Amino acid sequence: MTSEKILQAEKEIEIRFSEVDSMNIVWHGSYVLYLEDAREAFGKKYHLEYLYMYEKGFYAPLVDMQLHYKTPLKYRDRAKIVIKFRNTAAAKLIFDYEIYNLTTGELALTATTTQVFLDTDYQLLWSVPDFINQWKQMNGIQ
Repeated sequence: MTSEKILQAEKEIEIRFSEVDSMNIVWHGSYVLYLEDAREAFGKKYHLEYLYMYEKGFYAPLVDMQLHYKTPLKYRDRAKIVIKFRNTAAAKLIFDYEIYNLTTGELALTATTTQVFLDTDYQLLWSVPDFINQWKQMNGIQ
């Protein structure tokens, strides 16, 4: 039995004052930015940056985002965002996330995002772009 290669990246952050609410906990909307930071870290590590996709003639907008809050992060906590690529045969990018509070060691959030592919005329692609198949092959996940 062969196991699928896992592509993952990590990003550490310190919770800034501008990211918390009046209760001194991270405002729920700030987590969306943390997930974006993780996707950028993943893209940089595995050469799947947004500009690379654009240069290939595609956009990859988010169409779904699921967040599950576990324990709050507070001002000045340190956190680690772990992002994992979920391989699929569909014409989409799916990522799973875990955010850990490095101050307490607790799991703060789990999340999943889904992106689809549009061409430069903003038309939805129903098949996986060739450059994504090549990227998967290059990273040993096809």
